[in-house]
Amino acid sequence: MEKGLEFEYIPDLKNALLVIGFEGWGNALALSTGMVEYLIRKLDAKPFGKLDPDLFYTYDNNRPVIEVQAGVLKRLEPPGGHFYTASKDLVGRDIILIKAVEPNLNWSLFINSILSLCHKTQVKTIVTLGSMYDNILHTETVISALASNEKILETLKKEKIMLTNYEGHGAIHSSFLSQSSEQGFEYISLWCHCPYYLQGTTHFGLLCRLGSFLSSWGGFELNTDELAVTWKDLSNQIQAAIDNNQELQSIVANIRKDKAKGTWGQVGKQGKVVRLEDFLKPK
Repeated sequence: MEKGLEFEYIPDLKNALLVIGFEGWGNALALSTGMVEYLIRKLDAKPFGKLDPDLFYTYDNNRPVIEVQAGVLKRLEPPGGHFYTASKDLVGRDIILIKAVEPNLNWSLFINSILSLCHKTQVKTIVTLGSMYDNILHTETVISALASNEKILETLKKEKIMLTNYEGHGAIHSSFLSQSSEQGFEYISLWCHCPYYLQGTTHFGLLCRLGSFLSSWGGFELNTDELAVTWKDLSNQIQAAIDNNQELQSIVANIRKDKAKGTWGQVGKQGKVVRLEDFLKPK
């Protein structure tokens, strides 16, 4: 029984792929949820279920979103998440997509409920997506990963995906790895590394690389041309903003110095948050 999950129906799938994007701590530049939203749209995925918010969220940390017009409550949307499915007949592989706020409560129950669904729908492989700010340049598209077995890690290295080295506070992804591995699922957690000076924008180049990797590795069809074209235009704007602003030039120069000295990864040394959107606004 999938406690805390509510379904209109259970899709009949085979050798399925599950991809999860979480809002919250591990969602820099909204790339985790942005990738899932793009997949839902491009794969024409259909909704089939949702989370029970009362079981997994504290409302003081994740408050409902409301819309009021002329004193009338038009919308009240609690925190939570939704489940979608795309068919093998249309995209080459059965896929389940989950977009959800990272739970505040009952992580183990949350994961076990999703794994119970995975058993019923014959999911073979689980992919969770994350993104973090890092001391890198916008011209780079760095993705790192951790996985459930050495065979998967070898395939990731061939695709130039970095293998994660990390010690510190974790998101729900590591708990997913532990529990899904115990139940025999293949699992990978993919993390996009975002330049901290891109805050307020979207790194469509990273989304393009992530989408291309997911489709080739996961065995489904996905057209990423839209992301590539959008990134080409935005990257030109970013470079123009850098060329015309000494503060941004200094940030980029310092990152290059750190990389040359081998101190890559020391995030946020600039001492204050820089939001590139402030430099891209029309004058």
